[in-house]
Amino acid sequence: MHCLVTGGAGFIGSHLCETLIENGHSLVCLDNFNDYYDPAIKHRNITALKNHDRFTLEEGDILDWSMLEQVFKTHDFDIVVHLAARAGVRPSIQQPRLYQRVNVEGTVNLLELTVKKQIPKFILASTSSVYGNNQKVPFHEDDPVDHPISPYAATKKACEVIAHSYHAIYNLSVTGLRFFTVYGPRQRPDMAIHKFTKLIDEGKPVPFFGDGSSRRDYTYVDDIINGVVRAMDRCEGYHIYNLGESQTIELGALIGLIEKALGRKAVLDRQPLQAGDVLKTYADVSRARQELGYAPGISIEEGIPKFIEWYHNSREGRE
Repeated sequence: MHCLVTGGAGFIGSHLCETLIENGHSLVCLDNFNDYYDPAIKHRNITALKNHDRFTLEEGDILDWSMLEQVFKTHDFDIVVHLAARAGVRPSIQQPRLYQRVNVEGTVNLLELTVKKQIPKFILASTSSVYGNNQKVPFHEDDPVDHPISPYAATKKACEVIAHSYHAIYNLSVTGLRFFTVYGPRQRPDMAIHKFTKLIDEGKPVPFFGDGSSRRDYTYVDDIINGVVRAMDRCEGYHIYNLGESQTIELGALIGLIEKALGRKAVLDRQPLQAGDVLKTYADVSRARQELGYAPGISIEEGIPKFIEWYHNSREGRE
């Protein structure tokens, strides 16, 4: 299978590229190496892949129509896996126009070229943020997602809906994957577990929002990659799947796990809840289990020590 992976040098994307190469596929990694965080980190993420004969790196922006046309003209893809996006809830509140352009217009560009080249399958990365502050838990794919509370979440909901229109008009097979707070080696430095680990390790104050009772469903990256690969193999029609660990942990307890793994106590900087942050995420993964064979297996109690081991042993972890 010849794959296009957008955002392939990022946290999740680089793990997916490695797995696809290991599984015998060939791929093009498309990434613009923007400065949302240090581009050097993303270059190091794919260092081991750059000289592989089944790996091709294309540097470019999904808003650059001419560049995208050339990529689709040069390569014959069997599937498009679209992970590229402006990520992060809080930054989207400061830069909503940028998030709309990259996430929505960029996705439309890729859908247009996928249809134009008659590529049969399209995988779309979405997010648990689309559920907003739904009171019903765990979150199921059939629950309403009409009330996102951040521009980031709104753009991802828009992408799901637009992708459905391409399925309806062109019979394009589309699978949308709602990721629930992914962590593990190479996690972006702005994300909570990485940020908390670095601050605690350096003895600096940790921003602690609310009373510590907010809960998240944290998903280890290996489980996410397993779900993505299974979705690629079974992409037919239009489907949305939750990919989470299907367990939750309170913020205070998460800090405790990081403290234990590091052997250091956190200095907490208590702050009010932030705009755009949801109070709880919790994935019902029964549909993904039944239809994809998805079986998350790494609990947060196992995953945090794995992450801390990577943090201690890697240059990227400490930057």
